Amino acid sequence: MSASSESTRWIYDVFLSFRGNDARNPFIFHLYNALTQAAIHVFRDDEELQRGDEISTSLTRAIEASRISLVVLSQNFAASKWCLQELEKIMECHRTIGQRAIPVFYDVDPAELRHQRGTIGSDLQYHMERFSEEKVNVWRSALRDVANLSGFDLQNSRNQAEDINRIVESITALLDNTILFVAQHPVGVESRVQHVINLLNSNRSDNVLILGILGIGGIGKTTIAKAIYNQVHGCFEGYCFLPNIREFWMQSTSQVHLQEQLLSNIFKATKIRIHNIDSGKIILQQRLCGKKLFLILDDVDELDQLNALCGSREWFGPGSRIIITTRNEHLLKVLQVDHISRMSILDHDESIEHFSWHAFKQKCPKREFLELSKKVVAYCGGLPLAHEVIGSLLFDRMEKVWESVLEKLTRIPNHEVQKKLRISFDSLVDDTIKEIFLDIAFFFIGMSRNDVIHILDEYNAEIGIDILIDRSLVTVDNNNKLGMHDLLRDMGREIVREKYPKEPENRSRLWLQKEVIEVLQTHIGTRATEGLVLKLTRTNTICLEAKAFKEMKKLRLLQLVGVQLGRDFEYISRDLRWLYWHGFPLKNIPPNFSQENVVSIELESSCLKLVWKEPQFLEKLKILNLSHSQNLRQTPNFSYLPNLEKLLLKDCSRLSTISDTIGHLKKILVINLEDCISLGNLPRSFYKLKSLTTLIISGCSMIDKLEEDLEQMESLITLIADKTAITQVPFSIVRSKSIGYVSLCGYEGFSRDVFPSLIWSWMSPTNNLSSLVSAPELVSFLDLPKLQYLQVECNSDLQLAEGVTKILEILYATYYNELEAIPTTSQVLNIETSTIIDFRSEFQINGLVKSLLIEVGAKSQVSGILKERILQKLNTNDHDRQSVLPGDNYPDWLTFNSEGSSIHFKVPHINGRDLKTMMLCVVYSSSQDTISSKCLQNVLIINYTKYTIQVYKRDTLASLQNEDWQCIISTLEPGNIVEVLVLVYGFEFVVKNTTIYLIYSESTNEEIEHSNKTGDKDSTYVPEVKNVVASTSAKSRLCGALTLASFLIWKSRRSGKRS
Repeated sequence: MSASSESTRWIYDVFLSFRGNDARNPFIFHLYNALTQAAIHVFRDDEELQRGDEISTSLTRAIEASRISLVVLSQNFAASKWCLQELEKIMECHRTIGQRAIPVFYDVDPAELRHQRGTIGSDLQYHMERFSEEKVNVWRSALRDVANLSGFDLQNSRNQAEDINRIVESITALLDNTILFVAQHPVGVESRVQHVINLLNSNRSDNVLILGILGIGGIGKTTIAKAIYNQVHGCFEGYCFLPNIREFWMQSTSQVHLQEQLLSNIFKATKIRIHNIDSGKIILQQRLCGKKLFLILDDVDELDQLNALCGSREWFGPGSRIIITTRNEHLLKVLQVDHISRMSILDHDESIEHFSWHAFKQKCPKREFLELSKKVVAYCGGLPLAHEVIGSLLFDRMEKVWESVLEKLTRIPNHEVQKKLRISFDSLVDDTIKEIFLDIAFFFIGMSRNDVIHILDEYNAEIGIDILIDRSLVTVDNNNKLGMHDLLRDMGREIVREKYPKEPENRSRLWLQKEVIEVLQTHIGTRATEGLVLKLTRTNTICLEAKAFKEMKKLRLLQLVGVQLGRDFEYISRDLRWLYWHGFPLKNIPPNFSQENVVSIELESSCLKLVWKEPQFLEKLKILNLSHSQNLRQTPNFSYLPNLEKLLLKDCSRLSTISDTIGHLKKILVINLEDCISLGNLPRSFYKLKSLTTLIISGCSMIDKLEEDLEQMESLITLIADKTAITQVPFSIVRSKSIGYVSLCGYEGFSRDVFPSLIWSWMSPTNNLSSLVSAPELVSFLDLPKLQYLQVECNSDLQLAEGVTKILEILYATYYNELEAIPTTSQVLNIETSTIIDFRSEFQINGLVKSLLIEVGAKSQVSGILKERILQKLNTNDHDRQSVLPGDNYPDWLTFNSEGSSIHFKVPHINGRDLKTMMLCVVYSSSQDTISSKCLQNVLIINYTKYTIQVYKRDTLASLQNEDWQCIISTLEPGNIVEVLVLVYGFEFVVKNTTIYLIYSESTNEEIEHSNKTGDKDSTYVPEVKNVVASTSAKSRLCGALTLASFLIWKSRRSGKRS
């Protein structure tokens, strides 16, 4: 049942539910008498009247028709199936129609009901033997729900009369005549009410919450507020709905009356005297602060009203809820409300139903009026007020009347609807803001907010538009486009029309086609006209004389579509700021057309071949839109357009060149060259546009490259370059610190996601590594914040060798560049808090010989023992530490040793065991006492079996999580021939020895295949590996310039791509 009929659907005030055997209890008898003596209409259930297994239909109806259900719960309440059925129905009504349910815990603990222990539990168990489990579970849920409601706990009471008085007083207060009429036909109310109630319940219950309901006039703010009030006000100690505050506030004597009414409603006093507004604030603050209140302030439009009635949260007790309905968002921001619920218009189905109730007194339109009804609903734009007013106007009318009313509405809006909507417009105290509203209503709906701000900057439009948005007169969508409800648009047009209903030439703005053509053809235009719109179809084009604009000296805004004008353009106003001419018919803009004040020129689908024959210095021009001009051959001289910010040349199919003067545009923000299919590569001066934020060249099929100079475009945020001939992207793109969104070469998305994929594609085996990416370019991948590692998948020994050589050259170049920037004093490395490697590591330093130990993978008892042994050996004073390091301890771990900074080995296979952990120990010497925090640069993983190379950055090693290391271990396959190489650059840094321990899980089968190891346990067999020389020779070239220490942690991943 809907909220609108709450005041009429109730037959009983209270439904009294109790165990039939308790009827002989004096408490039930006295409670019933006290309620009836208080003039409360009570339906008393008596179990002795029950017949059959189910409660009667009349009893069900009685529950539904009662405003409050008072449930007296006793020890044997659950023993009665009828009591449980009643309770089930009561809780259903509580959930669905907002009925109040109040429990009285007579001689039973609420906890016993919640947990269903003791007698309650026994009774329910008894019912399990007679009824279905599903039915009993419903009763269990109902008992828990009622036990959680606020009610009266009388378990330990000694004064029954006092308890009954408290119950009667509470019921009387709840039955106070505070149910408000919502709407005759509340279509769409329920869902919107529930949304706001959810917001009211979103904060902690002991906080004071303030919520705003925002929307234009007639959208249903007050209707929703009333329905919310009816549902929730009974949960508060005090409540008040103050309607029409804006209207009352206009009368000075009513301002104090509003404060008095607020106190009177909350404290149920007949009259509370307040002398003035300021004293009223003090009284309200003192009287309200101790109560949990529910307050609705309806139709607030001034800050003074809020200050007088809702000064601050401190005025109200914990748990209070305040709702403010308004058209002015700025007021809600000033008050710092917790939530703003923006009222949405009715959708199509809701609109049809709502309109039908008023026009036909039924849910759906009559069949013969269906199409006309859809037209009316479209005109109303989902505004409930318009449905109600126009629907009532058309009720029981003939079709001809409907058609006549519709035709008139397109010219002159309904007065009653307009009167309601105009309140917001009339409340604007600044005339310039009213002018901005009217300009938007006539010309700029659907246009970019930024463009409109430029065009109307004479009015300080940025602030003005913000105020219009706050007043719900204008909207801005996710694309920053201005919007306005159709009825508000029509209101703006009517405000202009009604001043001179029969003299259109004297209006400030002209838009009705018939009137505009009449004014222009008869040359009766005047200085009053500031804006003009004339849109013609292709089949209805007419030729007019430019001389018709001669007297329109104040014309600022001109919008033409399909209009032909003579060449006497000198008659067009010098005050013109916006020229929109779709289908501009000339090959160039005539020189006698004064444009010195023009801010925006929009000549889409024009016949232009050349914009101006002679360059025009247009200092104020900020927007130039020549899109879809199929004959345009070249762009203008941009050095004469110093303040241009937006250049739109979309779909200019014959445009072949961009003027070199484009580099003069110091303020340009957006350039759109989409689908300019004849356009060749951009001039080098193009890359000097340091202010450009958005570049679109998608569909430019003849552009086959972007220059490295792209890096100079330091403000570029968005680059859209798909569907071009570009096959090789400059690496400077990934060095850009500004690009946030990119679409090119089949990749689209945020740069942090796209750039790693781009680099991946450059390094894939389908590309030629040497020719595609040069060493200096690939160096910059190390600067990509989201690229954790780079993988190269090769398909031959030769390609693998070439790849290793190229990568080592690049890494050397990277280190060499960083070396020049390193200060002479090394940063001291704190052994306890090393940031070189963030995972488990320990450094042991004795004299000049140092060692580095890393444990990778799962910890185990075996790995702990090995680690302890290694550290004990490293703590000795033997400088030749390699000779004292632990060897094999088959079958728990295997050892591989190698002199120098890298190690080659074949991964062994052990039956019944899995590789779980790896430890790596590097022994090195250095003349320095400290190690630079930047000494560890990169990790190389070369898998000669799988033809893969993986490169890790230093920061990646520091950030890898446990699952990453476990992945490394799990993907290491027996039989793989691997070189482990970690590059550590340092001054006079010499690696003496590298040792790897492979630690295996416990096994039931200790047979081992260890054919790749020979000699004693402290020696390591290095297998013959093809093309290892390639990496060795590359490494030796590096070592000629600096000493290299290295260790490797490998990660074999077939998928490879990662960002």
